[in-house]
Amino acid sequence: MDTFSAIPVFVAVVENGSFSKAAEHLGTSKSAVSKRISVLENTLGVKLLHRTTRKLSLTEAGEQYFHYALQAITAASQGVDSVTQLQGKPKGTLKISTPMSFGRLHLAPLVTSFLTHYPDIRLNMLMDDKKIDLVEGGFDIAIRAGEMQDSTLIARRLVSCRSVVCASPEYIKRCGAPTFPADLMAHNCVRFAYDYNSNEWVFHRNDETHKAKIDGNYQANNSEALQEAALAGLGIAKIPTFVVGQDIMKGRLIPLLTGYTLPLHHFYAVFPERRHLPAKVRVFLDFIIEKLESDRPYWDVYTSNNDTF
Repeated sequence: MDTFSAIPVFVAVVENGSFSKAAEHLGTSKSAVSKRISVLENTLGVKLLHRTTRKLSLTEAGEQYFHYALQAITAASQGVDSVTQLQGKPKGTLKISTPMSFGRLHLAPLVTSFLTHYPDIRLNMLMDDKKIDLVEGGFDIAIRAGEMQDSTLIARRLVSCRSVVCASPEYIKRCGAPTFPADLMAHNCVRFAYDYNSNEWVFHRNDETHKAKIDGNYQANNSEALQEAALAGLGIAKIPTFVVGQDIMKGRLIPLLTGYTLPLHHFYAVFPERRHLPAKVRVFLDFIIEKLESDRPYWDVYTSNNDTF
């Protein structure tokens, strides 16, 4: 068996840590992966992996071989990227990761226009609020909010991401409105499950930071679920304006604590560092920059109670 064809299998086994996970990643069977590795070891005349019932580990020879195998995979990918740059029309499968609500509300409506311009691209968009590994997941590009810390990735800032503390008119009539952040302790606050500290909201005013402990009887991992709860009068919510901008403009939700500001974040387009950016990634990046790039995005252009957010 050609040892070159076994390189992607070997790399997948090492990166995924098991034959079964590698098989799932490659879309094949565990037995096929195991057989390919065994044949590779027999061909090379050396043991590459220590196998136990609990885990796999590289032998000394395996570590050396993995180093060069990874270089081979990277070189091959760069070769594909370089060639596809020469194509007259971008083509191929474009795999994108995006937060659930942002993807549904602001990326999904752009898909038809994008694919109309680039009909040879097959778009696969995964919407999930959990942070994923781009390389391990085989993603070409991801949309992420917050500070970018992974130095192995390239991040292109797209658009600001503001949040607002708000509640329905019915809730405010029933329970009153907080005057200071500390007043939130007396209110039912619905919380986003993936917040770093979902039991504390941070506010700023006059160069001072105010941390408010909050509590409530509802927590969800999706901003639109919190939006529904706030609209129904369940409690006070801290929600991105890209979700509730229209609700505030139409008076369905009322901004609270408007004398304070919340931490400002940004959305980024993130992609693995490559010498040659594939044409399919480049045109998608150019497309969403044209549609979204702004320090004052379209969903923030609303006015309520004479306050502009």
